[in-house]
Amino acid sequence: MQQQKLPDFMALYNAWEKLSPGPKAELRRVGRPDDLIEVPAFYRLFSGRAVSEWDKEKFQRLIFCLPYIRHDGGDIGIGKALAKSSGVSEKRLFQVVRSNSPNDVIQLRRVLQMVEPTANWPKTAKLLWYWNDHSKRDLLEEYFINRAK
Repeated sequence: MQQQKLPDFMALYNAWEKLSPGPKAELRRVGRPDDLIEVPAFYRLFSGRAVSEWDKEKFQRLIFCLPYIRHDGGDIGIGKALAKSSGVSEKRLFQVVRSNSPNDVIQLRRVLQMVEPTANWPKTAKLLWYWNDHSKRDLLEEYFINRAK
């Protein structure tokens, strides 16, 4: 079985970093991933990256959450970063896990907005790229494994 080639997640992050404050603010104001198609800044980041409609949805998830995640070169996944942040309760994370699309990503973004975690962007982006029940479980497990007692 051939493994799917993943996009260059750091190239996306670097493109985000190069955006001026106005387009970044446009992306922050979006309320739902589907609303991104009405924002010019989305196309500045998305242009030329997706091949199929399925990929477009994945990029929408990435770009929807991107404004609230700071990249760190270490090996900290988003679950661990949320566990280390004060203010993220397990109740909030269970809301994410129990929600269906697109509310699960909207709930996740609200958590990210609250704490603006610092995590390894490629690792986080891979989790969001494959976002499904298994990814949600991985997020929850990483959170609980790294949570302070």
